[in-house]
Amino acid sequence: MISPVKKRLLPIALLLFLVSFADHHEPNAEEKDGWVELFNGKDINDWMVKINHHEVGDNFGNTFRVEDGLIKVRYDGYGDFNDQFGHLYYKKPYSYYHLKVDYRITGEFHTSAPDYAFRNSGVMLHSQDPRTMRKDQDWPISVELQFLAAEDDGQPRPTGCMCSPGTDVVYNGKIDPRHCITSSAKTYKLNEWVHAEAIVLGDSMITHIINGDTVLRYYKPQIGGGVVHNFDPAQKQDGKLLSSGFIALQSEGQPIDFKRVAIKELPVPSH
Repeated sequence: MISPVKKRLLPIALLLFLVSFADHHEPNAEEKDGWVELFNGKDINDWMVKINHHEVGDNFGNTFRVEDGLIKVRYDGYGDFNDQFGHLYYKKPYSYYHLKVDYRITGEFHTSAPDYAFRNSGVMLHSQDPRTMRKDQDWPISVELQFLAAEDDGQPRPTGCMCSPGTDVVYNGKIDPRHCITSSAKTYKLNEWVHAEAIVLGDSMITHIINGDTVLRYYKPQIGGGVVHNFDPAQKQDGKLLSSGFIALQSEGQPIDFKRVAIKELPVPSH
């Protein structure tokens, strides 16, 4: 039997529980403001895999997997790395958007991957459709928001850089000939979670933000440059501005975890 005092306290306790539950579970301001979680925390059914030397949809070696509520990129199913660069593409393209990604570079580098991939990964923006890539095409034509973690030499190694497989960008008023442009971000350690953002405004401007700081901005992303190999020539129309494309998480020999991938579409300006 419940005492009269306890009976009077029960509604108050229930109310406190409901308030606490509501505070903890109701959609946050981001969710109410148009943010969509591209990664649902459970599976990658809404994503497409393309790995070099394999057909679209072949998740060779279970490279991309979901464990512990994370998208994990791993290589325990590989022998020789054999330039099997891979990407996990969300199912639809975007044009004007704000992207948020929480990642950590982790684990042991695959020793037969190229040296430049050591503690190196990223997210591809404005990527070509993986279904237009040839089986032995190494990289998608895209613009990369590059993620780097510190090496063991104590030297600065900023994350949030830009790399341009099969593309060019305008930086400091002209097309920059470099494949990668270094950001002004801080250096983060192996196993350290980092919050990265990209604000992509069609073919006009892309901004990289790391842990709240704007670290790089460039303009007029377009097809051009080198680095991509074994592509279909019809897909590489140099000089063509990139106004939209797919978002893809990268695999190039370094394990990495992704905790969150969220997007908010932005209004397209009328011309």
